Amino acid sequence: MVLAPRLRPSMGRVPAYVAGRPASPRDGLTVFKMSSNENPYPPLPAVLGAIAEAAAGINRYPDPAGRAMVAAIARRFDVAPESVATATGSVRLLAQLAEITCDPGDEIVFADPSFEAYPIVAAVADAVAVRVPLAAGARHDLPAMAAAVTDRTRLVLVCSPNNPTGPAVHEAELREFLAAVPPHVLVVLDEAYREFVDDPDTPDGVELFREHPNLVVLRTFSKAYGLAGLRVGWALAHPDVAATLTRSATPFGVNALAQAAVVASLEPDAEAELDRRVAALVAERHRVLDGLRAAGLDVPDAQGNFVWLGAGERSSALAEGLGREGLAVRPFSGVGLRITVAETEANDRLLSLAASLLG
Repeated sequence: MVLAPRLRPSMGRVPAYVAGRPASPRDGLTVFKMSSNENPYPPLPAVLGAIAEAAAGINRYPDPAGRAMVAAIARRFDVAPESVATATGSVRLLAQLAEITCDPGDEIVFADPSFEAYPIVAAVADAVAVRVPLAAGARHDLPAMAAAVTDRTRLVLVCSPNNPTGPAVHEAELREFLAAVPPHVLVVLDEAYREFVDDPDTPDGVELFREHPNLVVLRTFSKAYGLAGLRVGWALAHPDVAATLTRSATPFGVNALAQAAVVASLEPDAEAELDRRVAALVAERHRVLDGLRAAGLDVPDAQGNFVWLGAGERSSALAEGLGREGLAVRPFSGVGLRITVAETEANDRLLSLAASLLG
């Protein structure tokens, strides 16, 4: 008789993460991946040079503390190094935050729909996922989220701009929310797309952090910085929280190539070029948003590098239809479509199909 391995029963309720699919080849048609919110620009030459130089030493372990990387982040954002923690993507930091705060049965509050890793993180930590529906305009309902906090709440996750729907939270409502949440509850402001925001009412999490010790700000180098394949995220947190995140991290998790790429990306010349690329992507986002709305589609505000169509039960069928036209997008079954702002040609094709296919 073969005995099955004994796993925690709660592992049965861990949902699978659904990654954006690559575009399938089409005869006579250039295909585009618009499903993963990736930066369409190639890595900067200076970043590639730093990676190549670091590659000569991959027979050695990387610096486990990532001291040069942490120092570069601290200088760039004018924060104390002891308040910075890094890991293999901001999603890993989310998992660590759940691990260091939640006992079985504790609660994690987040909006729905929002980043699909949130319920995964909660389930793996054996915590209770408390989902709060979005308000009108596909925006966070922060008063409802504050009302959902109980004695068992350990984390509240605020995704701004919200992935997958696009809007960002505004400063006045976020300040009111932070004042309503008990100070022992960690509020995680997930700002993976912060660099793409041009809404003047959207606060900078780094500045808010200086006023709120229970605020944790998450950022990533995967999106605007174009380092998705290297997996680096960072957290700005109270020094006690940051130190615990560092202690609980996988040793040598952020590899040497990734550390070198981050340091190179934060050099002034590199950031100036990245800023130009981000500005071009934001301009494309406005063009796509305006074009979809002109075609009669109801599209909420977009502050990341993607747009959202609340297509309901048509979502999967519309994604398949766009796939046949060489555009791979990310369907959320029964809810909507998330479409990355990609190469200009891809965006042109999307807009040409807006009225006939999506409408």
